[in-house]
Amino acid sequence: MIPAMFSSPSDDGRIQCNLCPHSCMLKEGQTGICGVRQNIGGKLFSLNSDKVAAIHSDPIEKKPLYHFLPGSESLSIAAMGCNFKCRFCQNHSISMAEEISDIAGERVKPEEIIDAAKRAGVSSISYTYTEPTIYYELMYETAKVAKAEGLKNVMVSNGFISQKPLEKIIPFMDGANIDLKSFSNDFYSHYCGGKLAPVLDTIKTLDRSECWLELTTLLIPELNSSQEEVEKIISFITDTNPEIPWHISRFFPHFKEVARCATDTDLITEVLDKAEGRGIKYVYGGNFDSGKWGNTRCSECGEILINRSGYDIDIMNFSDGNCTNCNAEIAGVWS
Repeated sequence: MIPAMFSSPSDDGRIQCNLCPHSCMLKEGQTGICGVRQNIGGKLFSLNSDKVAAIHSDPIEKKPLYHFLPGSESLSIAAMGCNFKCRFCQNHSISMAEEISDIAGERVKPEEIIDAAKRAGVSSISYTYTEPTIYYELMYETAKVAKAEGLKNVMVSNGFISQKPLEKIIPFMDGANIDLKSFSNDFYSHYCGGKLAPVLDTIKTLDRSECWLELTTLLIPELNSSQEEVEKIISFITDTNPEIPWHISRFFPHFKEVARCATDTDLITEVLDKAEGRGIKYVYGGNFDSGKWGNTRCSECGEILINRSGYDIDIMNFSDGNCTNCNAEIAGVWS
């Protein structure tokens, strides 16, 4: 067990966890909503921050990050648990720790992760698959060592993290993809067990930082796909920063939403068209054969800069972060 960061005692003997906006108040022996942070003997401990449940090398495009070291590989790690309970979770087998006995994984130290990354010859380490907020201690300590060793760090997150821990880790993060699951607090409450406002705060904080940011929305029929909600998401992105790439992914029946139909690809392309027409400079389709919507195009002249087929890429009219056709600067991290 690892001593947990971000906690404060209360007058009645409980401990408040201050890592995420749930702000769980924990009695002796009690774990938080995430299932992996526990009050033991009046102190808060992380039960998963020395256990890696998954470790693989992935294309960076899988995160998805399309404007961050395209074509590079990233060592992706995860520990069990999550502070959301999404009914459509793609990784529920490792994100849902119902009992302390369920917290599985191989014991590992940050230095061992760095050694694995070096052996794999990757450019970055990604904290992904589950929610990295709830293995914060492992992510933080690993990211510090990785940064010192010249490796970049990437956080793939639901964005449900309190501002103090977010601001503490940002200096060690080079890239992030945040799930903007909906623009409805009712959706977040009913289908995820969370709230919308803290996620929007996370996005705004990251956008103001030096950490590169991209967003992903899983478009789910009848849940977050209405014209009104799509308009709200588009307006939020354009108001925040129209250069933030937005990935719109196709939903497939999964976990507790197996009775729901997969998203019609025509609906996704309609949203992509609308987002581009409204001024979001870089929009992408995911989880289907998205054709032109998988390519990175110059926002000024429309020239294809990076052609994608699955996770295979072909860098074309693009050099040193600029379109070679019109010399427009393309937002991203390219080296």
